Amino acid sequence: MYSSFYCSHQTELYAEVPLTCLPIVYSPEYNITFMGLEKLHPFDAGKWGKVIRFLNEEQFITDEVIALAREASEVDLLVVHTACYLNRLKWSLVVATITEIPPLLFLPNFLVQRKVLKPLRTQTGGTIMAGKLAMDRGWAINVGGGFHHCSSDKGGGFCAYSDITLAIKFLFERVGGVARATIIDLDAHQGNGHELDFLEDRRVYIMDVYNRHIYPGDGYAKRAIKRKVELDWGTEDMEYLQKVELHSEGALNEVWPDIIYNAGTDVLDGDPLGGLAISPQGIVKRDEIIFRAAQRRGIPILMVTSGGYQKKTARIIADSILNLHRQGLIGEEAVEGAGPSHVPLMMSKCVSSGATFSAI
Repeated sequence: MYSSFYCSHQTELYAEVPLTCLPIVYSPEYNITFMGLEKLHPFDAGKWGKVIRFLNEEQFITDEVIALAREASEVDLLVVHTACYLNRLKWSLVVATITEIPPLLFLPNFLVQRKVLKPLRTQTGGTIMAGKLAMDRGWAINVGGGFHHCSSDKGGGFCAYSDITLAIKFLFERVGGVARATIIDLDAHQGNGHELDFLEDRRVYIMDVYNRHIYPGDGYAKRAIKRKVELDWGTEDMEYLQKVELHSEGALNEVWPDIIYNAGTDVLDGDPLGGLAISPQGIVKRDEIIFRAAQRRGIPILMVTSGGYQKKTARIIADSILNLHRQGLIGEEAVEGAGPSHVPLMMSKCVSSGATFSAI
């Protein structure tokens, strides 16, 4: 059971979004830029803005139709995170360890809060907002988020806030009829954060497809995975897509949930952190498989983009979103086809590189 404090607290994250806006959530505040320190980690800390720029250039969106993400407040974060953990983030050393950017430990924490943690809190707010939008519109995409290595009391792998867990717990408590959720995590890395958070929660079904040989290798957290698909080094498109389709269909036939899709692009060929060999076209097809499975069942779906370390990641994410629109899987026509289901599906996406780092 959750605290009465949680049930009663006021939040701006569920404010109504005008119908003139698409359920695509973003804010310029997502992007991390500060004296070049962001370049010390292979993660492209400006990729989210690049995705939006590509979608603008293709005339799929304009700035006016984007749902502007709001920053998650401390009270919002306390729905999942312990006060002790949030207090630890007030130490620059802790943030430097979580983000794997060592020079941060020499900066005053007020700068670390403003330049690093505020962007991550805004992306976290975006995921929570997108959860509500997915229930209202049938689908939603947070152009950021997917911090699947963070749990309620521990961060890591560039993940400081547990946005996936927060989105689900907000839905359980605030949206009538939401009783179950499925997380489909297709990042190359095991999503140990949300797995630890939902270890004893039978309402949440987790499917995780990941490279068995890489970070985090969290055997304890794996106990939460209901459908575990472990891949080997160098897995290519044909085997990967067959397994994604087979197991996503199996997962959604076992339960009838709303979906959170963690759509990590670190599965991309050439990513030394992900260690897989999926082509850009394979990633686009993978996302189409998940959205088509959700639409066919009338299941609301929320997609978050998770990690992404290669410079071409932003282009691939944009191309995938454009393909989803061309296929009629997002947009007004997708909303018209959505059914009355009240169980969310979450999906996550990542592209990694830089072998000395762990990853979203």
